[in-house]
Amino acid sequence: MSGNHPRPQFIYVLRLVPRLHDDSAWTDLDQVAVSRHFAHLSAAKDAGRLILAGRSSEPYDRTFGLVIFEADGEDAARAFMEADPAIAAGVMTATLHPYSVALLRG
Repeated sequence: MSGNHPRPQFIYVLRLVPRLHDDSAWTDLDQVAVSRHFAHLSAAKDAGRLILAGRSSEPYDRTFGLVIFEADGEDAARAFMEADPAIAAGVMTATLHPYSVALLRG
């Protein structure tokens, strides 16, 4: 989109796969995928694409993450979500939703 119209916003909701609900189940490859996930989101923030990312502070079986970002459309948003290393590695699953930030502090 151009002019004064903001780019469409999307959110994806992340959940750990059930096998990782136990601390002892995490492998080195799982940890690497999560590190790459963080780097992927950091790069999107630096590029001005990411609005917010974070996770709830709950046990693994209840925790979830949120990624709010801008994309040129749903196909681009889905591609961005599917390129997330934690999703690509099968450490997390995600669902994509169109989203509109209504209020933002500061």
